[in-house]
Amino acid sequence: MANNYSAYPRKWRTPRTRTDTNIDHRRVPNLMVFFTRKGESLEITDHAGGYLPGDIVTWDLGGGVPHIGIVVDEKSAEDSRHLIVHNIGQGPKREDVLFEWKITGHYRYYGPALF
Repeated sequence: MANNYSAYPRKWRTPRTRTDTNIDHRRVPNLMVFFTRKGESLEITDHAGGYLPGDIVTWDLGGGVPHIGIVVDEKSAEDSRHLIVHNIGQGPKREDVLFEWKITGHYRYYGPALF
């Protein structure tokens, strides 16, 4: 982010010319840009099978409020759909919430290049 500050959304920035190391790396819109730039941006679909363990999903909770979670290998008993680990303010939870809100992003990230 520090090297490409202008590539990240302005909506969440305070009036600065550099990153805020306390929060910028945790803001969902910034993470969406990061995963698009450094990982894979995948198709958003209503087919649960397209979301695999390790995939990162972002949502709009309504009113432009962003949220993020990660698909895990455990499946729900009811729908055999992969569960999501996310934290919506009550600590991390593992729940069947993939289609609970409007999906705004679907990503895969393999970590930094080793060469």
